Amino acid sequence: MTDMLVLIAAMAATGAFAGLVAGLFGIGGGVVMVPAMYYALSALGYQDDKLMHVAVGTSLAVIVATSMRSLSAHAKRGAVDFQVLRSWGPWIVGGTLLGSVIADQVSGRVLTGLFGGMALLLSLQFFFGRPDWKLRDELPGGPARAGLGGLIGIMSAMMGIGGGVFGVTLMTLCGKSIHKAVATAAGFGVAIGLPGAVGYIVNGWGADIVPYSLGYVNLPAFVLLAGSAFFVAPVGARLAHDLPAATLKRFFAIGLVVVGGMLLKEAVLGG
Repeated sequence: MTDMLVLIAAMAATGAFAGLVAGLFGIGGGVVMVPAMYYALSALGYQDDKLMHVAVGTSLAVIVATSMRSLSAHAKRGAVDFQVLRSWGPWIVGGTLLGSVIADQVSGRVLTGLFGGMALLLSLQFFFGRPDWKLRDELPGGPARAGLGGLIGIMSAMMGIGGGVFGVTLMTLCGKSIHKAVATAAGFGVAIGLPGAVGYIVNGWGADIVPYSLGYVNLPAFVLLAGSAFFVAPVGARLAHDLPAATLKRFFAIGLVVVGGMLLKEAVLGG
C-alpha cells in the first residue's frame, strides 16, 4: 500500500510537471513522463523486457489530453497555424502508426537506448537552439513534407513524445515565429498521441506486463498523469507567451542530459 501511494503521488506530480512543460515548450510532456513512469514501475518490481513499451504507450495516451488542452489554449490566442496541421497531419499520423509497429518488434533495451540517446540530442537543442536560426522562409512540401512528417511520427511513436521538439525546431528553421511554432506543435501532439496510443494498445494486446493495462497502455497511470497534466497545461501555455523561456530551457536541458545518460547507460550495460 505504501508503494502504491508513492506511485500515485509520483504520477500526479509527474503529470503536473508534464502539463506545464507541454504548454510552455509545446513538446507534449513525453520527455518527462516516459522516464518517470519507467523508473517508477521498475522501483515497484516490474522487470519485464517490454516495461519501456508500457511507459511509452501510456505517455502517448496522456499526450492526447495534454496536447488537446495546450492546443485549445494556444488557439484562443490565435497562434495556431491550422494550415500546417492539415497539410502535415496525415503524414505524421502514418509515420506514428508505422512507428508503433516497429516499436513492438524491438526489445525494451533498444527502446530505452533510443530514448536515452535522443534525450541527449534534444538537450543540445534546448541548450544551443535559437529561434532566430533559419534555413528557409517556408516549410517544405511534396516528397520532403511526406518524408519529414513520417519521420517525426516514427521517432515520436518510438519515444513516446508528442513531436513538439522536432516540430518546433523544423518550423522555426523554416521561418515560423517561436510562439506560432510552439502553438502549432501542440497539434502535432494530437496527431501523434491518438494513433500512437491505439497502436500500442493493439500491438501490446494480451501482454499483461503491468496490471490494469490495455496492451501497453496502463490505465491507472494514464488517469493520474492525464488528470494532473490536463489542468496545468494552460498555465504553461500562458507562461510561454508571457516569459522569456531561455533560462527555463537550459535548466530543462540539464534534466534531459541526466535522464538521457542514465537510460543510455542502462541500455548499454543492462542496469
